[in-house]
Amino acid sequence: MDNTLSEAATLGASLSDPSTWITAGVILFLLLCSGFFSGSETALTAASRGKLRAIADRGEVGAKGAERALALKEDNERLIGGVLLGNNLVNILATSLATSLLTVILGESGVAVATLVMTALVLIFAEVLPKTYAINDPETTAARIARPVGAVVSVLAPIVTLVRVIVRGVLRLFGVRIEAGANMLSVQDEIMGALSIGHSEGVVEKEHRDRLLGALDLHERTVEEIMLHRSGIEMIDADLPAGEILRLCLNSNHTRLPLYRNHQENIVGVLHAKDLLRAMHNLLDDGKVEQAEFDGFDILSVAMKPYFIPETTTLDDQMRNFLRRHTHFALVVDEYGALRGLITLEDILEEIVGEITDEFDVPDAPVLTPDAQGNYVVDGSMTIRDFNRATDWTLPDEEANTIAGLVIHEAQTIPVEGQCFSFHGVRFEVAEREKNRLTRLKIRRL
Repeated sequence: MDNTLSEAATLGASLSDPSTWITAGVILFLLLCSGFFSGSETALTAASRGKLRAIADRGEVGAKGAERALALKEDNERLIGGVLLGNNLVNILATSLATSLLTVILGESGVAVATLVMTALVLIFAEVLPKTYAINDPETTAARIARPVGAVVSVLAPIVTLVRVIVRGVLRLFGVRIEAGANMLSVQDEIMGALSIGHSEGVVEKEHRDRLLGALDLHERTVEEIMLHRSGIEMIDADLPAGEILRLCLNSNHTRLPLYRNHQENIVGVLHAKDLLRAMHNLLDDGKVEQAEFDGFDILSVAMKPYFIPETTTLDDQMRNFLRRHTHFALVVDEYGALRGLITLEDILEEIVGEITDEFDVPDAPVLTPDAQGNYVVDGSMTIRDFNRATDWTLPDEEANTIAGLVIHEAQTIPVEGQCFSFHGVRFEVAEREKNRLTRLKIRRL
């Protein structure tokens, strides 16, 4: 009975002591600081640099804060170090004060009570609540707290630098070297990842994703990957009579046709249908065209000089070259100067926007639809990229450009008709073969 009265008297004295309430107020303030640091860490790490830059450039509310947030994110290691140091300081101090306070009030049991109470308070009000608020709109939150966080980081910078040196020294003992920004994703990787996630979540449509991804990877792809192979190029012999050249030009679905002399490797010019027709019209000044005029007509007088490019040129560079030269047509050669194919500006644009057809084009890539067994029947010359776009698959195209090329590369041989292979989670069956070419294949997922 006496012990109970003594404990009650001690509790009453402690509660009536102003220092008790001052200490409790300090603990509450430290918890608020802890919540501020926790929310700031989440906001500044989750905030998109692109969105912050957009806010700053638009000059809307919070533009200055967005600029400060961007400046802080320039050195993420320094930022995180300063915020974590501040957060740990206030958390440890708050826990120490709470333990001391409750020990005075409750005696030895105060340690256990302080542990439980502070764990609950820190978890709910200093961690989960501020982080949840910050992650809801990280850019806005980052812009608002950038100024005070910047001040804290600047004050704690010397300590953070010392901690950084110690951490790197310890890691170096275990053979780990930390380089600033070594593992940061490039802007392109971030955009590509965001597009893929957006498509999987139904936010970004497939067509929009394909167009944006097509534009992003132009610098990684070469003209060799999308050029029309030399076997498919429509050419005209420059030594043919002018009337025959006119007939061939009019019967062709193409506006520009290469001219060769003696053999098809010897390209001497590129004939534009409009230039030829303009020249033919000039021959009609007297109302008729004599045979002698046809015989004396030099087709090279209206032909353009051929434009040759190496097969290793990237699509990005070639598009710039087309725009700079004000031309749409180039012949592709290998390292020995041998003709490999041709490429047009339209071919590059199709890598971004998809197939472009006009009234003269014959669709050469029908819509792919699987049969009852799930097989896609495709032409062997179909590019892996086009197949992936049509089916939303992810067959690799690093080692080969076409479906047939991928099968030959993986099989390490030229398969025979009816032969089947399984790789990359896909079954390939050679449906047709002509000489050494795989002309038709059946493809389905395993």
